Amino acid sequence: MKPIKIGNHTFDWGARTYVMGILNITPDSFSGDGILASPRGNQSGAEQAANFLSLGADILDVGGESTRPGSAPVSAQTEAERVIPIIKELTKKFPEAIISIDTYKASVADEALNAGAHILNDVWGLRADPALAGVAAKHNAPVILMHNRSNPASVELREKLGNSYSGSKYDDLLTDVKRELMDSVKLAHAAGIPDERIILDPGLGFGKTVEHNLELIRRLDEIRSLGYPVLLGPSRKSFIGFTLDLPTNQRVEGTAATISVGITRGADIVRVHDVEQMVRVTKMTDALVRI
Repeated sequence: MKPIKIGNHTFDWGARTYVMGILNITPDSFSGDGILASPRGNQSGAEQAANFLSLGADILDVGGESTRPGSAPVSAQTEAERVIPIIKELTKKFPEAIISIDTYKASVADEALNAGAHILNDVWGLRADPALAGVAAKHNAPVILMHNRSNPASVELREKLGNSYSGSKYDDLLTDVKRELMDSVKLAHAAGIPDERIILDPGLGFGKTVEHNLELIRRLDEIRSLGYPVLLGPSRKSFIGFTLDLPTNQRVEGTAATISVGITRGADIVRVHDVEQMVRVTKMTDALVRI
C-alpha cells in the first residue's frame, strides 16, 4: 500500500503503528470519559487534545454521539453543536494536528470537514446515510469504513461490566465480515473515493460476541489481506471486561494486550482512550515486529 498524505503528515502504512486518541464530546460515553459528562471535573476538549498530542497521538478522533450499547441517538443538529466548535478550536490551536470526525451523518461530516477535520470515521461503513460517501468524495477525505451488525434491540446489561451488544449470527465470521466490508468499499468506489483513501475497521464490539472479537483480533491479517490499511479499536471495550471480569476503568492491560497482538496481525492504526500507555505499547510492539 502506498503512503498517503493527510494534512501535512504522511502516513506510511506498515512502517509503524499510528495512534488515534478518542475525544468524546458526549455526556454518555461508555468509558466514562465523555467531555460533556462533567464539564467542571473533566478536561476541556482542547486540553485533552493538547495532552494527547504531547503524549504522541497521531490523530484526534472527535465524536458527538455515543455508540455505547443502549445509548439514545442524537439529532444531526445536536451532534454538530457538540463537535463543530471543538474542531474549529483544535484547528486554530493545533494547526498541524490531524483530526478525524466520528459520524455517520452526512450533514455533520460536511460541516466538520469544512471546519478543518481531515478524516471521516463512519461506524456504519457508509450504509446509514446514502449521502455520506458523496460528502467524503467532495472533500477528498480518507474514510474509515467500520463493519457493524449492531442491533439496538439486543443490548445485554451487566451491572459492573456495562452494556454490550449481543452477537449477531454469522455463517462464517471472517468471510461475512470481509464481504460486508467490501460492500462498504463498493459504496465508496461508487461515490468516487479511491482505494488509497479507504481504511477498514473490523468493528470490534459491534454485533459480535466475546469470542467473535477475540477471533477477529487473532485473524486480523485476513482483514489486512483485503489490501487496505486497518484500524483496530479495542480500547476498554466490553469483550475485555467480560474476559477479565473488570469494569471500564480497569481495562488498560487488556487493551494493551489486544493492541499488541493486533499489531502483530497487521493493524496500522489503533484507536484508544489511554493514549500515554498505548503509545508506549505501540512503540515497543513496533520495535519487536516491524522490519
